[in-house]
Amino acid sequence: MVNIHPTAIIDDKVELGENVKIGPYVNIKKHVKIGDGTEIFPNVYIDSYTTIGRNCKIYPSAVLGTIPQDLKFKGEISELIIGDNTTIREFCMINRGTKGGGSVTKIGNNDFIMAYVHIAHDCILGNNIIVANSVQFAGHIVVEDNVVIGGMSAIHQFVNIGKFAMVGGMSAVSLDVAPFCLAVGNRAVLNGLNTVGLKRANFSYEEINELKKAYKLIFRSNLTFKEAYEKLKESSSKNVIHMIEFLKNSSRGFCRTK
Repeated sequence: MVNIHPTAIIDDKVELGENVKIGPYVNIKKHVKIGDGTEIFPNVYIDSYTTIGRNCKIYPSAVLGTIPQDLKFKGEISELIIGDNTTIREFCMINRGTKGGGSVTKIGNNDFIMAYVHIAHDCILGNNIIVANSVQFAGHIVVEDNVVIGGMSAIHQFVNIGKFAMVGGMSAVSLDVAPFCLAVGNRAVLNGLNTVGLKRANFSYEEINELKKAYKLIFRSNLTFKEAYEKLKESSSKNVIHMIEFLKNSSRGFCRTK
């Protein structure tokens, strides 16, 4: 069964899964797909070429799949894809992609996007991400899995944020944030590992200790990154390898310590 409030406006070309609930005054345009068990609360607007996964919750006045706020956008077809079990709270806005960014904006599974968040065109967010209230993402941002971003932070376009990183509240992030690290400030700098987050994710003492050693070598020694990379590239720790490869592939440059 599908439960649709009589005041909702839904195009005939919308595909609805089983047990979808759609509240009052929702407006859904054509070429939208909504997965099983998803609930759309009142006054939500969903534009064309948006796909929403299973068991999501989209709270009042969210605006999803609208065209990019990008002067280079010329009306080409692009997408917004939202994974399963993701919550999007009140007054969020998430735009579709652009041709120049791969034509897709993508939000992963099990993400929690709090109120008033804006996610611009061509952003790619992984799984198990928490984004607190009023965070602003510019275009072309990549956020890996299990990241936490504190409220009222602003992320510059083309920034990458590595997995299990945390960005402190009210930060301005203009450079890439290394995986497993804590970044905070305007402009954001590193303040050690995200130790609390790693412990909560059941990282072992040995895994955290290996990351601490790598962090000190990269960010607290007198070595250049190239020299630190050469010392760490044969590490047996998959987490250390991920960290140094992430930093090696950074095109914007990455946050460092004070």
